Amino acid sequence: MTSTLLPTPSTGLNAPSLHRLPNGLTIIAEQMPVDAVNLSLWLGVGSAIESDEINGMAHFLEHMIFKGSDRLQSGEFEHLIEQRGAVTNAATSQDYTNYYITTAPSDFAALAPHQIEVLLNAAIPDEAFERERMVVLEEIRRSEDNPRRRTFYRSMEAGFERLPYRRPVLGPAEVIEQLRPQQMRDFHATWYQPQSITAVAVGNLPVEDLVEIVAEGFASAQSQTIKRPENYTPEFPDNSPEAPFTEIIRDEYTDSSLQQARLVMMWRVPGMLDLSQTYALDVLSSVLSRGRTARLIKDLREERRLVSSISVSNMTYIHQGLFFISAQLPTENLAEVEAAIAQHIRDLHTELVSAQEIAKVGTLVTNRFVFGNETPSDRAGLYGYYHAIVGDLAPALHYPTLIQSISAETVQTAVQQYLSPDAYRVVVMKPEG
Repeated sequence: MTSTLLPTPSTGLNAPSLHRLPNGLTIIAEQMPVDAVNLSLWLGVGSAIESDEINGMAHFLEHMIFKGSDRLQSGEFEHLIEQRGAVTNAATSQDYTNYYITTAPSDFAALAPHQIEVLLNAAIPDEAFERERMVVLEEIRRSEDNPRRRTFYRSMEAGFERLPYRRPVLGPAEVIEQLRPQQMRDFHATWYQPQSITAVAVGNLPVEDLVEIVAEGFASAQSQTIKRPENYTPEFPDNSPEAPFTEIIRDEYTDSSLQQARLVMMWRVPGMLDLSQTYALDVLSSVLSRGRTARLIKDLREERRLVSSISVSNMTYIHQGLFFISAQLPTENLAEVEAAIAQHIRDLHTELVSAQEIAKVGTLVTNRFVFGNETPSDRAGLYGYYHAIVGDLAPALHYPTLIQSISAETVQTAVQQYLSPDAYRVVVMKPEG
């Protein structure tokens, strides 16, 4: 096993250590004086690695992980967790799947191996598969009944023409209906291997104890792990970045459930594989919409009262991102608000953001970093996400410093390079009538 003490960021809050085991597993551990321990198991496996034929498999498998293994019957894992007052949950996104438990320090050695066991050795029995299929299909129906989700899904379909980020993580019902248990077993055996996993343990136990408990849990579980199937070859989608928009492309829908219209404007921008190019756009998103004095909030909501709400996000996926501006507003204000947003972008091409705006963003980011470091689960999530997605913790630990180093000139260069006021994709959702 190799161990590395990672550099401490300027905030002085974090001091994780990284350990690589001969089986390929990465363990990140940190002692923290809070009376809890969090184990987060991260895989860089999400809906983006799926072919269209199995879209939704990663999320469906997340459900099936909790259905037990040969050693733990269905429901036994949750019972063992709950009887000690611990908590467990999971999440699947386009680029990752994450499972976690939070326990008292005295219970960690007993419970962590169970989390590892169900992850590596999911039984995926036929009957449970069929029952859970119905649960996933109901989740899909509920998501399609949600106006906010519908707006987001249509925006992602518009933002990407080819990249798998255009598809919903849950997958379409017609695909979930035809998935077979053996397809899931092959998917699980291919991807749920130690070399694909980052295990993060943070809490009030010595680092050497955290590492030993996790390593032994994997060694025990791996003795039963199903080997990768020899005849299963994943079909990967084309993940090369898509070209920037060259004109304004408009999609309009009518949604009878809406009381107000929705306006979404998008530009294709770099992803996590080009991380250094994303920082200036992160700064810009805060300049435009974080706080009542941010440019779009102040102009369009507080002063002109053209929108009920407006937000800006630099949505960063592995292979590509979207600079995403979303507003809720009266239908009659749609044209004026779109023109106003485009004018703000146009102004940024020629006018530098102010020193005060840059300083405000630096303070906000630093404070959010501090506030997001208060619990073991906060830190485990930070470490696991960056290591699973980027393979490096330095950008996570030094994010405030990196943001504070961004100048007004750097922001302007990013705007000029990626955000054209004359070329973007816009999605409009209007209420009936």
